[in-house]
Amino acid sequence: MVARGETEVVVIGAGVSGLATAYRLHARGHRVIVLERQVRIGGNAVSERIDGFLMEHGPSSVNALLPRARQLSRILGLAAEECELTAEVRQRYLVGNGRLHAIPLHPFGLLTSSYLSWRARLRSLAEPLVPPRRGQEEETVAAFWRRRFGREFERGVIDPLVGGLFAGRSAELSMPAVFPKMVELERRHGSITRAMLARRRFGSTMPGRRLFSWRDGVASLPRALAAALGDAVRTGVTVRRIARAADGFRLDLGDRGNLRSRVVVLATQPHVAGALLETLDVPAAEAARAIPAPPIAVVFMGLARRQVAHPLDGIGCLVPGREGRPVNGILFCSSMFPDRAPPGRVALAVYLGGARSPELARLPAAELMAVARGEAAELLGIEGEPEITRIRQWPRGLPQYLIGHPTRVRTILGTTDRQPGLFVTGNYLGGLSVAHCVAQAERTAAKVAAHLAGSAPPAAGRLLAGRAG
Repeated sequence: MVARGETEVVVIGAGVSGLATAYRLHARGHRVIVLERQVRIGGNAVSERIDGFLMEHGPSSVNALLPRARQLSRILGLAAEECELTAEVRQRYLVGNGRLHAIPLHPFGLLTSSYLSWRARLRSLAEPLVPPRRGQEEETVAAFWRRRFGREFERGVIDPLVGGLFAGRSAELSMPAVFPKMVELERRHGSITRAMLARRRFGSTMPGRRLFSWRDGVASLPRALAAALGDAVRTGVTVRRIARAADGFRLDLGDRGNLRSRVVVLATQPHVAGALLETLDVPAAEAARAIPAPPIAVVFMGLARRQVAHPLDGIGCLVPGREGRPVNGILFCSSMFPDRAPPGRVALAVYLGGARSPELARLPAAELMAVARGEAAELLGIEGEPEITRIRQWPRGLPQYLIGHPTRVRTILGTTDRQPGLFVTGNYLGGLSVAHCVAQAERTAAKVAAHLAGSAPPAAGRLLAGRAG
């Protein structure tokens, strides 16, 4: 069927960012259509039930300290499905000298653990004596933390954290892009330690156990958003080109025809946004294409509890690059949230690839499985074969916030000034996590609504009819 017509807003991309933007605009009464080139919605948020196990192919939890995602969950009627970290989560684990070190969850856990040397712990305690940086030059994540807390702290704590959260290298990522609040804390307080102590004194909540999910996984959120949007979500539709029109934009959908819209929101991966922006905004297109997203692989294993010697009493373990191991980290999925494994069983997810070792994520499945199983067996004391295994290889993984990223983001977001009615949102602009994507999407929706309130109505026309795809 050829699709022709007009609408107020077209959102390109049905991941969390696109669906959340569309939902907020739909709730304000705007006519919205979401176009997704894949046959399914959700982007990287994929949750799969396998013989009683739950595998998260993408994100596995949501940060509750950023409230927008929780608020959206409640609005969508998902409150009863929400689940918090279980009581089994009592430690953090970092790999050092080939073995796991338990780090207590309280804020001073690293100081009471033997993971860091005494010299490194004393150097960390001296952080308030380090003068704040006065220059304006952009720092890497590694440089910032090494300057404030010392080399061993950066290599042993921050590098594995960046490997786990961003699948990146701390020596390559931009500090103001990755940890903007920490940069601001140093600027305001002169010390990260003093800032954290002040926040605790005034009642701010510290992280630790502030993660949540849903009984059937993170994909519950995009599923609920898509259900609320109904027929406004069209899958299997590829936008080939966006062109300016007299009253907005014309979208070329290939053999599905054309669609006119007053507003277009790009909620795709950066390389796709770069391709679509090429004929509209060359600076933004170049900035988007300059954001790499190296491949990632997730290897999921379901085992009998008796096969695993480790207590699995944490969220998982992170691996510093200095260890020279092929994995970034291992999640203890069944310890994190309920209903992730059948009774008497445990679920693990091993993460490989990213900026550290993109070639690993491209290995044939059998080789990838052998690497992941060998690492998990050595670190966690696993005996025997897993009951189930699954592999997910993402050709494009997490966007890397390299040096220069803040400038690239400003250029991309500046598209709206250069091309009124054209907006961009996504996990490469304001944070990688699901919670950050929701917050960024709601900011985008508010800007779109303001634009529509100030622009003239389109000529009469009919909406795109039927489900394309």
